[in-house]
Amino acid sequence: MLERSLAADTRKGVRQAVAAARARLDAQAAEAARLDGLYDFQGQLMMQAGAEVALGLDEVGRGPLAGPLAVGAVVLPLDARIEGLDDSKRLSEDERVRITSQVKERASAWTVQYASVEHIDTMGIATALRDAFARAIAAIEAAGVHPDLILLDGNPLGLDAREVSVVKGDARVAAIAAASVLAKVDRDALMDQMDERYPGYGFAQHKGYGTAAHTDAIRRLGLSPLHRTSFCGAFTQESLF
Repeated sequence: MLERSLAADTRKGVRQAVAAARARLDAQAAEAARLDGLYDFQGQLMMQAGAEVALGLDEVGRGPLAGPLAVGAVVLPLDARIEGLDDSKRLSEDERVRITSQVKERASAWTVQYASVEHIDTMGIATALRDAFARAIAAIEAAGVHPDLILLDGNPLGLDAREVSVVKGDARVAAIAAASVLAKVDRDALMDQMDERYPGYGFAQHKGYGTAAHTDAIRRLGLSPLHRTSFCGAFTQESLF
């Protein structure tokens, strides 16, 4: 009886190990297919446009109450495969940092441009966004790389005749995904620095977004110079800075 029980346990263990191995292989295959899709779709867009050099653009920080808006721009060749590349929102902090390092190594050109808090408050978020995108394109061209296709995440901006907008492009196009990760990592690092300059608001934790802890801090401390006053109309307490 004991031998039969041990044999049954052994068979069960083998089945579980086989199932786990199969699940790992299936997950690896799915991830490889997802990554292939990012590059394949970019290649299709380039082929349709007759383009040889594609620039991906994406923004981070459109909605926060504090901090600048960041625009990432990346020229990522189709043969520059970066494992794990994805929309920055789907990645952990460690994954974003690793991917950013690889993007900077393998991209033909890259930049992160900012729309300042002052610009956002003075010109409005839409104009500030367009200006930052335009400066990102100019920075890439100033580096000696001249894209013949500009791929944007989301809605069209009408900045350039080479522009093609892609809905959910940060999860569908390799160069746009790379731009989203680059902008996210750069802006997060900046907000970590601002947390030291303006303690008490928790910028390192929420990166300027309107969390409950952040709005509570504003009510207690008032607005800092890092806050977008045009976004903070609900808060009337005067700044302490």
